[in-house]
Amino acid sequence: MPSLIATSVVRGTRQGESHGGVYLINTERGELLKPVDWNTVDIDWSGRGWDRGLRGIAFHGEQSYIVASDELFCFDQGFRLVASFKNTYLKHCHEITVHGGHLFICSTGFDSVIGLNLETKEFDWGLNVMSEGAAFGLRRFDPRSEEGPLLLNKLHLNTVFCNSGGMYISGLRTKALLRFDGERLSVLSTLPPGIHNAQPFGEGVLFNDTQADAVRFESPETRKAFRVPRYAAHKLTHTDRDDSKLARQGFGRGLCVIDEHRLVAGSSPSTITLYDLREQRPQALINLSMDVRNAIHGLEVWPYAWPQR
Repeated sequence: MPSLIATSVVRGTRQGESHGGVYLINTERGELLKPVDWNTVDIDWSGRGWDRGLRGIAFHGEQSYIVASDELFCFDQGFRLVASFKNTYLKHCHEITVHGGHLFICSTGFDSVIGLNLETKEFDWGLNVMSEGAAFGLRRFDPRSEEGPLLLNKLHLNTVFCNSGGMYISGLRTKALLRFDGERLSVLSTLPPGIHNAQPFGEGVLFNDTQADAVRFESPETRKAFRVPRYAAHKLTHTDRDDSKLARQGFGRGLCVIDEHRLVAGSSPSTITLYDLREQRPQALINLSMDVRNAIHGLEVWPYAWPQR
């Protein structure tokens, strides 16, 4: 099993406490590093999770990109900050991906995907997803202009995924995996509400069915569902605060593919679970924290050498 990188957010924390960070997990040696601890008082405290913590992860060349709510960070392989990027149309960002010379960011607040040109280091690509009932539409815009979309968060888009077949977009309220082919936006597959990390996989669709506490794969020939791990209540920590912003356990988010059969998914309290679609049960489980507020957000295979620290 390869090494993994994960980001986490910690909901319900107070000023001066950690708001999550970046974890590296060497699955062969059982070694864990936390090279980045996101601890800042420059936070919007008004929403559940919103501006706290680090989210989607992507790679380009020798560098790692990790997005927060409204800022994209670029790190070298030793996790020294190389650069950061901001734009008016980045808000409540979630997953990110690299494809065709751009880094695409799912800007949840603006119901949009924003593209950073990795050569010019400018945000020069924007796609606003609109809906009316079960129908979807799109509007292209330049994120350098003032003619972009409004901050509505109507669909709560949380995932963008690209391959040679197009750009795939989904969220809590899309009830579908959408495909953008460069000109048109269409529905590739219907999905339940409340999902994260939907992406084409083999002949079907793979996703975190967050509302149902499950990881699912669905195709015309196969339907597979795995229950998200849960722990006995007495094993959880930080459950004694009267705080409506606390995350619940079993919240599934974060998903990456290892090979044609195996995948890794995240959940809260920060847990990473290996699944094999040929098997009935999870194959391995790695727990990073029993703090019920600590939830996995981004999850990817680590493509570089293990850091020398």
